[in-house]
Amino acid sequence: MSERRLEAGVAAGRLAPEEYASNFADLHPPLDRHEALVAADRCYFCYDAPCVTACPTGIDIPLFIRQIATGNEIGSARTIFDQNILGGMCARVCPTETLCEQACVRETAEGKPVEIGRLQRFATDAAMAAGKQFYGRAEATGKRVAVVGAGPAGLACAHRLAVHGHAVTVYDARPKAGGLNEYGIAAYKTVDGFAQAEVDYVTAIGGIDIEYGKALGRDVTLTELCGGCDAVFLGMGLAGVNALGVEGGDADGVTDAVDWIAELRQAGDLAALPVGRRVVVIGGGMTAIDVAVQAKLLGAEEVTICYRRGKESMNASEWEQDLAASRGVAIRHWLRPKRVQTQSGKVTGITLEYTAMQGGRLAGTGETLTLAADQVFRAIGQSFVADPLAGAVELENGRIRVDAEGRTSAPKVWAGGDCVAGGDDLTVSAVAMGRDAAESIHAALS
Repeated sequence: MSERRLEAGVAAGRLAPEEYASNFADLHPPLDRHEALVAADRCYFCYDAPCVTACPTGIDIPLFIRQIATGNEIGSARTIFDQNILGGMCARVCPTETLCEQACVRETAEGKPVEIGRLQRFATDAAMAAGKQFYGRAEATGKRVAVVGAGPAGLACAHRLAVHGHAVTVYDARPKAGGLNEYGIAAYKTVDGFAQAEVDYVTAIGGIDIEYGKALGRDVTLTELCGGCDAVFLGMGLAGVNALGVEGGDADGVTDAVDWIAELRQAGDLAALPVGRRVVVIGGGMTAIDVAVQAKLLGAEEVTICYRRGKESMNASEWEQDLAASRGVAIRHWLRPKRVQTQSGKVTGITLEYTAMQGGRLAGTGETLTLAADQVFRAIGQSFVADPLAGAVELENGRIRVDAEGRTSAPKVWAGGDCVAGGDDLTVSAVAMGRDAAESIHAALS
């Protein structure tokens, strides 16, 4: 590896040009045909398989793996897409280590599960590369549905509605569709513009129009949508970002992790993206891992994740935590931010307080630690911004309350994905909610 630029402060071009491509290469290279057959041969094809129960979209995993094993990867893709039209992205970004693969009987028996995620990618990639479309639109129903948000929930809902013959218009505030798949996932998990290729694949069925740069509450209102359409699906995701809430929390060098990841994902030249020499990330979820690893891959000398509780409480899976450690990221537990240190308005460090459980509650111990830093990322969660709804639907714990079919308290309005109460911030769960809401909408319109 070439010598890195080690000057202090937030700077671009810390690596040699060839290092960027190497660092941001595909995290899990695709299986070739022989590798896929070998991996598929490890499946027991269980009856009442626990991996199916563990999949939020309920894909028939033993069936699609058997189809791969018999050389029918296109049929395998059909089995996957029947349940999860965004199966290609989910194969790349799902925490399979805590879902289907954790439930695999070979994981239980041997500590090495069938590589379900990589096999799913093998099949879906084959179908998309061949341009194989499995679904046609039913005869037009004359019904119109508005979908707010072109993320996983909105796209899954729109596709299923289009299959049933309804006309769908999707409104999204950003200039591209995909939601977090396009803007919020680490670049090394979805390379070569796959997020947009998948959007094109999903919308190729026809009957789905996407209007970009249209935000609910700014450019369109829920009242207008309900008045002009037969149903509305809300899949806006989480737009609010939780603040550090400490002195110096708005200093130059304190950066929102989600926005920074989005900027990285849209960057035409990674060498032009500035990153600190010493970076501290506050948080314990997937966003914290993604921003920390990518900061390291961009040339940061030291990257430290600080989390207020213990390792076992982190939302990021153990596999993701190990990935961060393997890339040189330090993870420190039982620390919470107390003050961002600054000089001339710029970050120079962060003071953290040690924490402990006292009487069943998290509390500060009074002992502090100061880490040198020129960039601090806040990755302490996002919140739902309900202002555009103007009280039109009932909320629960700050998110939209829905029933088992995704219906909100407002007539003609359904919701799904991260914006609903009980959402677990997973792409695969958002797909399931969007799909199921579409079936409920179809039943209501029929």
